[in-house]
Amino acid sequence: MCLIGIYPFYNLTQMNLTLGFSPCPNDCFIFDALVHHKIDTEGIDFTVIMEDVESLNTKAFHQTLDITKLSYHAFIYLTSYYSLLNSGSALGFNCGPLLVKKRNSPIEDINKATIAIPGKYTTANFLLSLAYPKATNKVETLFSEIENKVLLGEVDAGLLIHENRFTYEEKGLEKVVDLGEFWESLIKAPIPLGGIVIKKSIDNSLQRSVDKLIQKSVEYAFANPDSCMDFVRQHAQEMSEEVMKKHIALYVNDFSIQLGDVGKNAIQLLCNKAIEQNLINNLHPNIFIE
Repeated sequence: MCLIGIYPFYNLTQMNLTLGFSPCPNDCFIFDALVHHKIDTEGIDFTVIMEDVESLNTKAFHQTLDITKLSYHAFIYLTSYYSLLNSGSALGFNCGPLLVKKRNSPIEDINKATIAIPGKYTTANFLLSLAYPKATNKVETLFSEIENKVLLGEVDAGLLIHENRFTYEEKGLEKVVDLGEFWESLIKAPIPLGGIVIKKSIDNSLQRSVDKLIQKSVEYAFANPDSCMDFVRQHAQEMSEEVMKKHIALYVNDFSIQLGDVGKNAIQLLCNKAIEQNLINNLHPNIFIE
């Protein structure tokens, strides 16, 4: 995809930055303290844009936002324009996307099935393509609408992410494959789902400051878990309290505080797999903030 837009270098006098993240409980948990000034933001103000992750992926391809959540699948195409922060990521074990179908509706051949996916550049779609490279009959669908598309018979199967993994069985769906288990058996590493990136054009010192602020925001949320729940509820729509907390527990962990060597290695392995699959030719030599 062609990237558009020319952006000037930022320096320490530029203290208002645009920040994109999703309204999902894990992102609200991570960013609540930052955006509501429960921590000292050290003179940096953030203009927040909240959209679903595939919308944020699209904005990243246009370099619309200074800092943004995006899928790691999208990031592999954008390493010349954005650097990955050490804090705020969603990585882990047993948290991968699920391919589901309607209960008692057999699928004879996944490769021929119509599959609703939460977006072309989601990591979920990347993992689906690894597991079923011949399954190309895909329908891009807002993640929250995938369950209904499967139940209504508009598609044969759906690729679930986020909180839908906690509710699909009670709605009459059943699992075809856990793509997290597929990744972990293939790669032996945590799954890199989504990360927080910042424009390379921003001054390195300011990049590091933002990274530390996000880390402090996550640490504040862990130390004061009830503090962020109003913000989580505000954007969780009809989600139950139990599902909200399960969602946060699944996607926010030590990797969200700092990637560390294990997290960085998992991301590098995903990038290597993308090169192996001929999705990209190479990466920028520095994909993490300096």
